[in-house]
Amino acid sequence: MKRIILFCVPLFLISCASIDRYNEKITTKHTVKQLQKDVDKTYRKLQKLHPKLYGYITKERLDFKFDSLKQTIQEPLTSKEFYKKLAPVIAEVRQGHISVSYPKTRFHKKERKAILKKKFEFNDLEFEYLNNGLWITNTRGKDSTVIGSEIVKVEGEPIPSIIDAYKKRMASDGYNTTFYNRIIAFRFSDYVYKNEGFKDSITVTLKRGDSIFDKTFKRIAKAKKKKDTIKENKVVRLTKAERKALKIKQKKKRKANVKYGYNTRKKEYTRIFDFIGKDSSVAYMKIRVFDGRYKEFFQESFKKIDSAKATHMILDLRNNPGGSVNQITDLYSYFATEKFKMVKEAEVLTRVPVLKSVLSYNASVAQKVFGSIFSPLIVAHNLIKTHKKDGKRYYKLKNAKETEVNPLRFKGKLYVLTNGASFSASSILSTNLKASNRAVIIGEETGGAFNGTVAGLFKNFRLPHSRLSIRMGMMQVETPYTTSPDGYGVTPDVEVLPKLEDRLIGRDTEIQWVLEDIKKKKAP
Repeated sequence: MKRIILFCVPLFLISCASIDRYNEKITTKHTVKQLQKDVDKTYRKLQKLHPKLYGYITKERLDFKFDSLKQTIQEPLTSKEFYKKLAPVIAEVRQGHISVSYPKTRFHKKERKAILKKKFEFNDLEFEYLNNGLWITNTRGKDSTVIGSEIVKVEGEPIPSIIDAYKKRMASDGYNTTFYNRIIAFRFSDYVYKNEGFKDSITVTLKRGDSIFDKTFKRIAKAKKKKDTIKENKVVRLTKAERKALKIKQKKKRKANVKYGYNTRKKEYTRIFDFIGKDSSVAYMKIRVFDGRYKEFFQESFKKIDSAKATHMILDLRNNPGGSVNQITDLYSYFATEKFKMVKEAEVLTRVPVLKSVLSYNASVAQKVFGSIFSPLIVAHNLIKTHKKDGKRYYKLKNAKETEVNPLRFKGKLYVLTNGASFSASSILSTNLKASNRAVIIGEETGGAFNGTVAGLFKNFRLPHSRLSIRMGMMQVETPYTTSPDGYGVTPDVEVLPKLEDRLIGRDTEIQWVLEDIKKKKAP
């Protein structure tokens, strides 16, 4: 026992010391020379792996931006200060899948345990950018009185200056502008954390009517789980039949959570299907993100549509940031009128994009071990998948092959709801639906570009001195359809923008417009 203690104590002390050293490193100032080296490494990595680096900015212009950045670094900076200089330059590439993050404070085991026992009230809030202001439109917390309030300041800083700063450090695809306000509102809690760092409380100035007041959101103890009376109360005994029924019920719930993609943090489902409207005759499908296991959900939903003989359907892609191309291909097969190719072969700059992605710095230990052991097989697979054409290198995507139409395909009229936070895979799906004249797009221009995006596989790398991490796509993913000029999203056939007064009373402006349009067209 003494030997074990003697062995573990040094490891514990080394671990604690490494955390302290790391936190000290990211908060102290880095030399000018170190920061300039980090700038150079950033640009080299982008040039080596990003296939559309100069799609929306000339090489000469981007060279100038990076050279100017180096010239402006005349004194030592902390990682956070350097981030505020580097991020706007990378944003000039105008590729929405590139992101820059500065290192977060690390905590000791005891601190982590204490943090996990609490929840941050601010993270329960949901926001929307309306009427040129940021509003709280919902909360998963207990205090519903804040719903309908406009956020005026965060920690004393006015919202306009906060949003302006965020916009400069991020990019949409191309020249699109709808992305910024929507995605900042959609992910406002994340951006505040990114800007403010870890805090035990955040004070927000709110405006409701003519009243302006401060509200402090704190880290509070998580609600204790209700005690299982079956386990706690020894007197209660279930019969064999009751135990079997309970087991079946729990299994059914687990399957439903997988099928509909239950998000435990937000306490909501990723995939929703229902019939809506006055006579419940309009099929409605909302997908918040294209991830998880989806096949059973799609099959079940379209069987219901077929059985109900529904003639109208709404596909809600608002605030959908994207995800799996396999999933949107499967979904599109339920709408297509003939065989189709979802995307074209992806342009890449490296012959081994999968290996590059697997061996990113932030990959799990299991991923790195797998990548190291099976690297010869991964390389061989990548070499088979890549080929050169017209001086460019392409990767053969599965979804670039011809796909059959699903027998359960919906033949009626399809309305697709989009907004500026409809991005990546949801934009690719919207492009195909609009270009093939298969759907009427309602709402707002998508944040993702009509002509495609650089995504697919991602490379994450960390700068050696500032410890900033940079994430970028390595594949130019495009649909068979293009439009001119490049750099704009999928524009709606009918622009319908949300109104504050409707949101405050729980009225969905875009869905209501569709239901009224269906009613008009059905009228004799």
